Amino acid sequence: MGGISGDHFQRIYRERAEDYDRLVAAEDADGRLLPAIERVAPRLDRVVEVGAGTGRITRLLAARGAAVVAIDHAPAMLRVARRHLPRAALVVADAAALPVADGWASAAIAGWVFGHQRSWNPEGWRHSIGRCLDEMARALAPGGVSVVIETLGTGCETPRPSPELAEVHAWLESERGFARLELRTDYQFASAEEAARLCGFFFRDDFGGRLRLPECTGLWWRCGSGPSS
Repeated sequence: MGGISGDHFQRIYRERAEDYDRLVAAEDADGRLLPAIERVAPRLDRVVEVGAGTGRITRLLAARGAAVVAIDHAPAMLRVARRHLPRAALVVADAAALPVADGWASAAIAGWVFGHQRSWNPEGWRHSIGRCLDEMARALAPGGVSVVIETLGTGCETPRPSPELAEVHAWLESERGFARLELRTDYQFASAEEAARLCGFFFRDDFGGRLRLPECTGLWWRCGSGPSS
């Protein structure tokens, strides 16, 4: 996401939720994401999800029987999510004010959310992300786990995040006490035309219409409830 203006993604989340949903449906073709989440957060009975988007993680969690409260700031994204999950608790809310009680959740998950703050709030991203992390921690029961998922690079075989995202990742580890797990969540498209169209609108790079597009993903986790320093 480095090098693309924050306004580009904000417009997509407001105006092109359907296309976004088609794009992310092609990601994680080998089904590696949920096992990675389960590895670091084995208790997924009650989950608060930050930045649920169109519900790609929500659907994985609901399918394994988790009770999920999923929030997003973009109503258009949640309208698509609600079509997939008509009975789910999907709420338009601020990540710094989660609509759950203290200690409610066994896990708090933020997928592909905080990296945007680096461009949307270049001077104050540490403070804004920190508030959200503290709010996730507040929602956790004793022994609960906070999980942050972010890209480590699209179209590359090994992790290659932008310098801006790498700065966020390093801050999570050195200042907020998160550990990191790396995995591949490659895209698989049905046709070259679909690949070029969906990648072009989101990444502003059609990657040559590749049917199989490498995606490196990072999963950061931290155990414990209550604000961290």
